[in-house]
Amino acid sequence: MQTIERDVVIIGAGPSGLNAARRLTAAGKSVAVLEARDRVGGRTWSDVRDGGWFEIGGQWISPDQTALLDLVAELGKETYSRYRDGDSIYVAADGSTTRFASDLPVSAETNAEIDRIAAILDDYAAQVGASEPWAHPLAEELDKISFIEWLHKQSDDEEAVQNIAMWIAGGMLTKPSYAFSTLQAVLMSASAGSFSNLLDDHFILDKRVVGGMQSVSIAIADELGDDIVFLNNPVHTLEWTDNGPGAAASVTAVGAEVTVRAQHAIVAVPPNLYHRISYNPPLPRMQMVAHQHVSMGLVIKVHATYATPFWREKGLAGTVYDHAGLVQEVYDNTNHGDERGTLVGFISDVKAEAMWGLDEDERKRVILEGIARSLGDEALTPESFYLSDWGNEEWTRGAYATSYDLGGLHRWGALQNQPVGPIYFASSDIAGEGYQHVDGAVRIGTATAERVLGA
Repeated sequence: MQTIERDVVIIGAGPSGLNAARRLTAAGKSVAVLEARDRVGGRTWSDVRDGGWFEIGGQWISPDQTALLDLVAELGKETYSRYRDGDSIYVAADGSTTRFASDLPVSAETNAEIDRIAAILDDYAAQVGASEPWAHPLAEELDKISFIEWLHKQSDDEEAVQNIAMWIAGGMLTKPSYAFSTLQAVLMSASAGSFSNLLDDHFILDKRVVGGMQSVSIAIADELGDDIVFLNNPVHTLEWTDNGPGAAASVTAVGAEVTVRAQHAIVAVPPNLYHRISYNPPLPRMQMVAHQHVSMGLVIKVHATYATPFWREKGLAGTVYDHAGLVQEVYDNTNHGDERGTLVGFISDVKAEAMWGLDEDERKRVILEGIARSLGDEALTPESFYLSDWGNEEWTRGAYATSYDLGGLHRWGALQNQPVGPIYFASSDIAGEGYQHVDGAVRIGTATAERVLGA
């Protein structure tokens, strides 16, 4: 067991932890980053599977995610736009498919309802904001009603309701729309600038990083060096003393092979993993209670690579919306410079659970049939096929990020960014702007480092 002394110990080498380390070292602080996995990047992961190179984790950048865009540029990396030329496909609840170029091919009345509800959510997002949604006068009211119940109170147009629900429930929080509150949905919207931004795939899924999103974390880790980033070192124990919230005090992180004695700690892992660390003394009562009321969603990210992007030959963008189907969203995810074509699809919450109940061959068949009903039989025979299974990752246990139980955000949200003695917390799960996204991880990592420097 190696024992070292540093000013700050950071637990987790994802974008939050690495950006915190980058800022702290730039300010002259000595830092150690302890990472449980054998790689950096956290929930960003770019790798080869079944002969195809895939973005297994987070990958897209929207125009408003300026912290991430600036970081990518600073590291000398390039971005490229997602392919989106051609028509999209809309699948109605009865399974019928329609090509469309702009507005969803639903009735004028349904489109009007979608626009009206979106405007209400935009207004709430502007009022409530992303930084402290629990502090708004409407917080308790919005947090006590599930999103689907609230939607049904707004409209009796079921097609409008289910489409709106999909963009938050399946598309973002990856939980059934009855399992989280309207306040949580408003936070999700506010963190992206508006609910309307979430509706716009040209905006929210705008660009990718050449070489993959994980390459951003790899570049930072290379910049920091092996004497700062220690892989294969899950932290089992965090011993700390208390000189007041956020103030420097003795803190010792005991990893598998490295023990770090420091004056501050940053726990840069998702909140659902906080309990994997034994704290001595224990964290305060309400922190321990609050941590039991956040959980990950569940989503399967489907990757399929074909000899050619066959959908483009049909004048299609590769985009599919199928709120009632198995694969609820599909996009062209062809890699930069690749002549082959890659599709990415998403299967969320209870439908994902059902898929993991099937054997491997049946699961693949059913999923590809779900894509083929929109894009054609060519989708049945990919050259490479892989399913991202973050629910089976020991150091993640779900995707994309954590959210609160119904009614939990207004009760405990104010605690999530509060330091406990010398211990700070930082992850995209508790970011305001950029919540759930890599941009949020970059922002909160840097901001937490600034808080440590100012302590």
